[in-house]
Amino acid sequence: MVQLTRIYTRGGDTGKTSLGNGTRVAKHDLRVESYGTVDEANAVLGIARLHTAGTAADQMLMRIQNDLFDLGADLCIPPSEGEDQAEYPPLRMTAQQVTRLEEEIDSMNADLAPLKSFVLPGGAPAAAHLHLGRTVCRRAERAITALAEVEPVNPDAIRYINRLSDHLFVMARYLNAQGPGDVLWVPGGNR
Repeated sequence: MVQLTRIYTRGGDTGKTSLGNGTRVAKHDLRVESYGTVDEANAVLGIARLHTAGTAADQMLMRIQNDLFDLGADLCIPPSEGEDQAEYPPLRMTAQQVTRLEEEIDSMNADLAPLKSFVLPGGAPAAAHLHLGRTVCRRAERAITALAEVEPVNPDAIRYINRLSDHLFVMARYLNAQGPGDVLWVPGGNR
């Protein structure tokens, strides 16, 4: 259980921060950028939830927000040999979390009409916020995959953030009246 008794520590005043294992790194370190962008995505979903209260979508988003904290916890501690044997192994994303997203995507997508054009971010307020969340997830994915090129990263963390942007896209369409409320791109429409 986390217990915070003090919010500021002054530990970051010199441009450094601590990872979950205590290692000090620059605040612009790729690992910090990765979990910081995941946190930003979580905040966007909190705003989207203002428009989904009492719905099945809200329950999905609440689970996803919790997963995003799990993802941040995963990313803030670099994987190491034998960590699963530690007294307190680090929290890691799992294949089951990815599978749940895929099942939810398939369920929502089954009710959607096929796309005949690309979708512009917009429509219902919740959908517009989900499109913003989707783009923040893609930025997080770029940061996480850049990190994975130089340091170990849990492969399920990469799969999760990739699937999440797809999930948010499908949910945005679902919340746009199962598709008819989508704002479609008209190629060259303003020429």
